[in-house]
Amino acid sequence: MKQKSCKNHPHLFSLKKEYSGKVIKSGKANYFHKLAVGWMILQTFLFVSPAFAQKVDEKLSYGQFLQKLSKGEVEVVELDETAKKAKVRLKGQDLKAPPREVLLFDNNHRLTSRIIESGAKLEVRSSLDRSATAGILMNLLIISLVLGGLIMIIRRSAGASGQAFSFGKSRARFQMEAKTGIKFGDVAGIEEAKEELQEVVTFLKEPEKFTAIGAKIPRGMLLIGPPGTGKTLLAKAISGEAGVPFFSISGSEFVEMFVGVGASRVRDLFKKAKESAPCLVFIDEIDAVGRQRGAGIGGGNDEREQTLNQLLTEMDGFEGNSGVIVIAATNRPDVLDSALLRPGRFDRQVMVDYPDYRGRLGILDVHARDKKIAPEVSLEAIARRTPGFSGADLANLLNEAAIFTARRRKEAVTQAEVNDAIDRVVAGMEGTALIDGKAKRLIAYHEIGHAIVATLIPDHDLLEKVTLIPRGQAQGLTWFTPDEEQGLITRTQILGKITSTLGGRAAEDIIFGDSEVTTGASNDLEKVTSMARQMVTKFGMSDLGLIALESQQQPVFLGNDSMQRSEYSEAISSRIDSQIRQIVMQCYENAKKIIRENRDAIDRIADILIEQETIEGAEFRKLVSELSDSAKSKKSNLVAN
Repeated sequence: MKQKSCKNHPHLFSLKKEYSGKVIKSGKANYFHKLAVGWMILQTFLFVSPAFAQKVDEKLSYGQFLQKLSKGEVEVVELDETAKKAKVRLKGQDLKAPPREVLLFDNNHRLTSRIIESGAKLEVRSSLDRSATAGILMNLLIISLVLGGLIMIIRRSAGASGQAFSFGKSRARFQMEAKTGIKFGDVAGIEEAKEELQEVVTFLKEPEKFTAIGAKIPRGMLLIGPPGTGKTLLAKAISGEAGVPFFSISGSEFVEMFVGVGASRVRDLFKKAKESAPCLVFIDEIDAVGRQRGAGIGGGNDEREQTLNQLLTEMDGFEGNSGVIVIAATNRPDVLDSALLRPGRFDRQVMVDYPDYRGRLGILDVHARDKKIAPEVSLEAIARRTPGFSGADLANLLNEAAIFTARRRKEAVTQAEVNDAIDRVVAGMEGTALIDGKAKRLIAYHEIGHAIVATLIPDHDLLEKVTLIPRGQAQGLTWFTPDEEQGLITRTQILGKITSTLGGRAAEDIIFGDSEVTTGASNDLEKVTSMARQMVTKFGMSDLGLIALESQQQPVFLGNDSMQRSEYSEAISSRIDSQIRQIVMQCYENAKKIIRENRDAIDRIADILIEQETIEGAEFRKLVSELSDSAKSKKSNLVAN
C-alpha cells in the first residue's frame, strides 16, 4: 500500500498550513510575546513526557481514528492514558515515518475493546506525571526568591548599622612617612615661617638637642595668612622633611549632622595620633570647627561647640598630649575662640603674609623650573610688576603664560605671553575691541582722565598701562604699579588716589559736558567714598580731630560688648557726612583743574589711544611730557606777542 501525502488529505494540509502561519506570526511578535512563548515552551519541557516529546509528522482526529479502526487500516496503537494521547501506525506506512498522534477524550471505556476487535496491536505506556514535580519546583523557586530578598535586606541593614557606628571614626588621612614630594627647598617667599617650622622638624629628628636643656617643643603651631600664601604647602613640606607619621584632615570633616559625631572623631584622631607618637597632625581650615563659642542663639550646646570643646581637651587637657604636634591653618584668625589660641594649645602663631619683592622672585624661580622660559624674559621685572601677588597668583601667572605659549605654538615663553598672562590674572579674559565711534572715544577720554591726573599729581603710583581692550566687565582699564613696598600710606597719597580715581568722571564732565556723563564712574565713586570715610572715621585725617569713630569690622557674636553701643551720635554722623563730601568734592575740583590745563594733550593722546588701543606707562609719560612742554611754549609765545 502506497504512502499518502498531505495533499491527499485536505484537512491535514489545511492544519499544516495553519500551523506554519502561526510560526511565521510568532516570529514577528514583539518582545513580550516572545517571553510568553518561551514560558510555554518551558512548561512543555516540564509537563510532557520524553516519550511524547518526539516530533510528530501528522495528526489524526478522534473520528478519523475510529473510522480507520473500523476499516482495519490501523496496525499498531500506543495508548498513553496519563497524557490522554495515542500514537497510531497505519498499515503500509513507512517504518521510518513517525507515528500519527490522536488526542483522546477523558472517558474512553470502549476504545480498548474496539482496538482489539479491529485486529490492531495494542500497547499501553503510561508517561510520568510531572505536574507534582513542576509544582514543587515552582514552590522552591518562589521560596528561594523570597529568601534571597530577605538576605539582601538583612545585609543592607547590617551595612547601614555598621556605617552608622563608623560615623564616629576619624577621617584623617594617615601616612607613616608622608611622601608629598615637597621639601623646604620647594617653598619660597616665606622665609620667616620656614625658620619657625624647621624647628619642629629638628625636634622630631633630634629631640635630645632640646630636651637636654629642658626645652619643650610647642604643642601647636597656627599658620595665619591670606588665601594662596602657602600655608598648606608649608604643611606638606613639614611632612616631607620630618619623616614621622603624618595625619591630615580638614576642619569641616569633624562636623556632621548627627550629634556627637564631631567630638567622637576628635577623640579617635588623637587616640590614633598618640599611638603613633611622635607624629604630626595637620588641620586645614580650622576656623570651620574652632569658631568663637557663644555665637549661637539659644545656648551653646550645639554640635560644633561640642566638637571644639573636645578639641581643646585633647590638645591640652587633664591627661596631657605628649608627642603629638598639631599644625593648623586658617585665613580667619579673628573668628577663632580665644581658648584655642592660648599658649599650651597653639603656642606659636606663624604669620604667612604676601611675599615681598625677594619672596616673589624666589617663588617665580621655583615655578619656572619646569617651564621653558625664553632668555629675554626677566623674572626680576615680573617680580617688580606683581606687588600684592600671593604665591598661588604667581604660580597661576606662569601657568597662564605657558598656556598662551602652547596656543601660539611657540617653543618658549616670551615677554609677550608674560604680559598677556599678567593682564589675564589681574583683569580677566580679553574681550572684543570696540568699533571706532562715540562710545569708544568717550571711554578713551575716561581712561586718559585717570591716567593723566595720576601722572601729574605728586606721590602717586606709577602708571603701568592704559588700554581700551575690554577685560572682564570693564570696557577700558588704567593700571598702576607701586614702585616700592609700603606698609603705611600718607594723607597725600590717599588724596592723590581719590583725585586720580575721579579723573575719569572729570574728563567726561569737561570734554562732553555735564549732560553727557555716563555710568562708567559708578565703581570709582564707591571707592572714593570708602577712602574718604576711612580718612574721617578711622585715620583722623579730617577736621573732626584725632578720634576713631569706627572700629575694624568684626563678626557679630552675642555677648560682644563693642557691638552693643553706638559709636557716635547723630550730630557727629552729620559732620562725618559733611567731611566726606568736602574731601571728595575738593579732589574732584583738583581733577577737573588738571583736565582743563592739559586739554590739548588729552585730545592728542586720545587720538593715539583710539588708534593703538593700548599705551604703555613709559610711553604715556613721555607723551604727556612732550605735549605739556609744547603747550607751555605756545602759551608763553602768545603772552610774549
